[in-house]
This record gives sequence, C-alpha cells and structure tokens, in this order.
Amino acid sequence: MMEINGVHYHVERIGHGAHHILMLHGFTGNIRSFQELTAGFENVEDFTFILVDQLGHGKTDAPGQAERYRMEKVLFDLKSILDRLSIPLVSIYGYSMGGRVALSFTVAYPLMVSNLVLESASPGLEKLKDKLTRKEADEKLAERIEKEGLKSFVDFWTNIPLFQSQKLLPMEKQKSIYEQRMNNSPVGLANSLRGLGTGVQPSLWNSLDNINCPVLLAAGEWDEKFVLIAQEMKKRMEKSVFFKISNAGHAIHVEQPRKFGKIVSGFLTN
Repeated sequence: MMEINGVHYHVERIGHGAHHILMLHGFTGNIRSFQELTAGFENVEDFTFILVDQLGHGKTDAPGQAERYRMEKVLFDLKSILDRLSIPLVSIYGYSMGGRVALSFTVAYPLMVSNLVLESASPGLEKLKDKLTRKEADEKLAERIEKEGLKSFVDFWTNIPLFQSQKLLPMEKQKSIYEQRMNNSPVGLANSLRGLGTGVQPSLWNSLDNINCPVLLAAGEWDEKFVLIAQEMKKRMEKSVFFKISNAGHAIHVEQPRKFGKIVSGFLTN
C-alpha cells in the first residue's frame, strides 16, 4: 500500500523489464483483471507492470466524498504514484473507465507518456445535454448501489447488454469475474460513478489532435458503439492505429486475452 495525497492506494510492481507500463482497469475491476492479458505478452521479460487498484476499487481506499474522485485529483494521484516509484516515462494501458483515465492522464501530463493503449474507451461526451443525461443515469446507479447493496448491483451489472458476450465464456471464468466485482466497496463504486463518470469528466474530443505519442485503439467487433468511437478517435489522432478484435465484446482483455496480449506487446515494442 502507498499513502498518496491522503489516500491509501494498492499498487503492485511486477517484472524487471526496462519498459514500464501502467495498467488501469475498468469500473468494478481491480489489478487482477489483467492477469491473463499480461501472460499473453510476447517478450514479457522486457516489461515492468505497474498495477493499481483505482480509487474506490479493490484494496484501495474508498473515500466518502464524491469530490475526491474527480478526474483531476485521480490524475494527480497517479502522477504521484509514478513519482514515488521514480518512473518519469511510462506506457499507459486503460480499459473502459481506465481508458478515460489513461487518455486524460496523457493530455494532462504528455511528457510522462511514451505510448497509449486504449481498450473500449472514449474521450467523454461533447454535448451538454448528453453529459447531463449520463450524469443523471450514473446518479441513479450510485443510489441503487447504496440502497440495494453490492450483491444486487453486481447481479444487475453482470447482466447488462454491454457484457452479454461474456456469457460465452466458460462458467469458471464467469464466476471469477463475478467474485472480482464483489471484492469492491459499495461506497467506492457509488462515488466513482459520481466523481469519475462519463457525465462529469471534461470532454477530450478537442484535445485528441494534440496527442503526440503512438496510440493503439481497440474495440471488440460485437461492441459496435465503441468500434465507432474508436474509428472516430483515429481520425483525430495522427499516430494512432485501430484494431477491431474478432470474437470479442467490450472486455477484450477478458474474452481474447492471449490474442490481444500479443497485439499490445507488439505495439509497445515496435
């Protein structure tokens, strides 16, 4: 555990390679989310993985004030973690919510990022009406967690359309994902929605053309919404490549970990 800006973060550093990569999981995830993905990396000995339970998730603290989860504060936490580890330059991998954080970090601290990998991620919402609608929806989700409890929410979250393709996974793997989601704090998840949700984060669409590092954009073929978002992002990012991963939905690293591990490691070492 690291005490960072008054919060205890669960951070693990794995490997001894020269290439450092910060791994940022999605909403309801934790650092174990990427075990199969990193096992699929080619030349894995070249990497050092910096794994972080994001604020309100896993073993990291879950502050009671939603304001503490605001994007700018989370980004400063991550910068502080890298500074503490004496890592001035890092590749960042972000999935879904973690992708929004990774992209925001790259915009905020461009000199610290050598490569960016975005899996099923977005730069936020451009229109105020859309932001308000999403903020309202996230508040209802947060209230649901608080009123009905973690198990009821995880049962609901597991069955939303975004994750339907995970029903094709072996039951043992589905059970593992469920148990991992249950290892979260209701307060942390609710406040993560309120402070770090898509409806409240600043839109980064107009910042994409300022990103100078190489970027890998990826979305699963069954996740049509995020395929379109990634394709639109690619138009605005000069040094980007886009991979549409076959036989996968929103969580590529869960549904096609070996295939995607090779793609990501290849991108980072070329």
